[in-house]
Amino acid sequence: MNDDGNVPGRPASAPRDLNGRPVRAGRWDRLRQRLRGRGTDEPIVVGEPGLVVVAESDDEAAASSAVLASSGWRPEEEVVLRHVLLIPRERADDAAATGGLDGYERVVDDAVWVPAAQPHLEVVILARGQLLDAVHLSQERSRMASLGSRHGGVVVRWQVLQRPVERR
Repeated sequence: MNDDGNVPGRPASAPRDLNGRPVRAGRWDRLRQRLRGRGTDEPIVVGEPGLVVVAESDDEAAASSAVLASSGWRPEEEVVLRHVLLIPRERADDAAATGGLDGYERVVDDAVWVPAAQPHLEVVILARGQLLDAVHLSQERSRMASLGSRHGGVVVRWQVLQRPVERR
């Protein structure tokens, strides 16, 4: 581990804003973090074990605000926003690369339910850590619908994951 808390060979993790862009902590935050030590203030990471689904939908007509309002989502905490797409096999890698331009990582999760796919379609799961609100969730859903359409596929589900609530 480096002096800045990052593991060599791994991308540096940083808190992310509502658009999924890394935000550099100010001097005061970095000093406070050093004095307190690392803990729950660590930025959320896409592959982090123990994350739980707090909101999700497979209904493209469902309002983001309604789904979030009826969920256990905690707006003050970072989330991993995950989109599940069905893309033709020959276009799946291109779709994942396009998502990567916006900070999305391709993940594999066999526990994610998808409708029975046709043999020529591949499940592509794209995820990134960020802060979230209903407006930005709607924007990302629209972005993923466009990405899916441009690559001959569709979005079948989206999920919001967060760390479990600690019992005190």
